[in-house]
Amino acid sequence: MAEITQDLNEQPNNTLSMHPKKFALWLFIVSIVMIFAGLTSAYLVKQADGGWLLFELPIIFYISSALILTSSATMHWAYMSAKKDNFNTTKLAMSITVVLGFAFLITQVMGWNDLVKIGVFFAGNQANPAGSFLYVFSGLHGLHLVSGIIFLLIILVAVFRYQIHGKSMVRMEMCATYWHFLDLLWIYLFVFLIVNS
Repeated sequence: MAEITQDLNEQPNNTLSMHPKKFALWLFIVSIVMIFAGLTSAYLVKQADGGWLLFELPIIFYISSALILTSSATMHWAYMSAKKDNFNTTKLAMSITVVLGFAFLITQVMGWNDLVKIGVFFAGNQANPAGSFLYVFSGLHGLHLVSGIIFLLIILVAVFRYQIHGKSMVRMEMCATYWHFLDLLWIYLFVFLIVNS
């Protein structure tokens, strides 16, 4: 009887828990990582076959990389400001992040134009796998970045409606996590292309 009473009095062990939406976001991020891991592996395998076009990345890709790194800093600024209920700063930082996100996309398209000018094409008789991979990497990342910008805009509206504050940070945390991930993903792809082009 004493053993039964002792068992009933024992507290259950604390379990690790995560908000369901955050868990879903992390699953989505893992799936994106797997896609790009497969693509970069395919790049290396195809490159080993020979006939690889060697070219330098246009300068505009360096500019777009600086823009996306800066946007990561402004996103963190917005996140920290929201935690402190500094609404005006949060609005400013989120607005800058959105502008930098759009600027990144614009510079990516400009980068594609520069690639065409130097004879690097996505498809057609003049296309080479090296160029095709670059278009796929940047295009697929760009599509995910569009979803990130939509997420930023949703949070920006919520910030202006005062729905994001120190006691309601789940959506802001998710947005910051996804945006930082997209930034890191681009930097990984950019460095990968510099090293392997």
